[in-house]
Amino acid sequence: MNPLQMFQSKPIEAPPEIEQAALRSDRFRLEREYDWKRLEAILRRMESGRLRKVPDEELLELPALYRTAASSLSIARETSLDAATVAYLESLVQRAWFQVYGPRSSLIDWLRRFFGGGWSAAVREIWLEICIALAVMVAGTVVGWLLAAQDKEWYFSLVPTDFADARVPGASRKVLEESLKGVDKIDGLSFFSAYLFSNNAKVAIMAFALGFAFGIPSLMLLLQNMATMGAMLWLFSGVGLTGDFAGWLAIHGTTELFAILLAGAAGLHVGRSMAFPGNRPVIEAMAQSGRRSAQVMAGVVLMLVFAAVLESFARQLIVDTNARFSVGGGMLLLWLGYFFGFRRQSARGQV
Repeated sequence: MNPLQMFQSKPIEAPPEIEQAALRSDRFRLEREYDWKRLEAILRRMESGRLRKVPDEELLELPALYRTAASSLSIARETSLDAATVAYLESLVQRAWFQVYGPRSSLIDWLRRFFGGGWSAAVREIWLEICIALAVMVAGTVVGWLLAAQDKEWYFSLVPTDFADARVPGASRKVLEESLKGVDKIDGLSFFSAYLFSNNAKVAIMAFALGFAFGIPSLMLLLQNMATMGAMLWLFSGVGLTGDFAGWLAIHGTTELFAILLAGAAGLHVGRSMAFPGNRPVIEAMAQSGRRSAQVMAGVVLMLVFAAVLESFARQLIVDTNARFSVGGGMLLLWLGYFFGFRRQSARGQV
């Protein structure tokens, strides 16, 4: 036989190290492949949108199968198994992680749950903080009135210069009445709306953000802002324009002040959980209250948008006091009905 032919027909033997690595990889796969395939089958049904067809026992088994696959991936990387096995496990673990820990719904589903009861449930859960914040806001209004009535200099200290243009102590009834009237056209009101939203959002965000200091700064901010309103209420009542000023304020204030009330209550809720965590660790108490307060604040932003539109358009275009009261009262009933009258069992506890 030709020596070249003998050389070509002789089988090529792999080095012992490669054979051992291949054998180890095959054994590793055979010992765990059943769990991998089972996990992959569950994931395939869930990813195809057939979640209802997945039995409950398989859903309960999903976290355990995910941990098994993650452990297998860790071992495969540490022992330098073949690249195909590692790549397969990486893909499997990533898909399983998304189903176990990732977002379980789309933005549309989240919005449906949020407006379908999730937001109102979060507001009802902080009812105690809402009562405290409301009491502070009422007290701030009374304090502002009394301080301005005692000394007119307090009025200038409490009321920002943006509002104290013609609305100052000593102004005539006619001047003050003119300041409550609207405009005949809507030119430029969109820019005014954006300014008002920005200004109100700053107050609400500050009332919420300052809650970390046990809620005390949040309450102080509410007290200060409502003292301003109390001082202005004193000014207009002095010339017999209490009802007109209340209507001027109500058309947007029932939404704006409600939003600020909720923001302050949300900040107080976080601060109270830090000061009085109960049997829970402080970090856990803060996390739970933070999630609840964040949901409340998401709705507060929407309320402030409504308030800015009402303040810049409706208040400027509607000049009749009774009509202003009707709009403001209708908005108040809407918010109260949604927060405390609308309850949905499926929305409880969802964030």
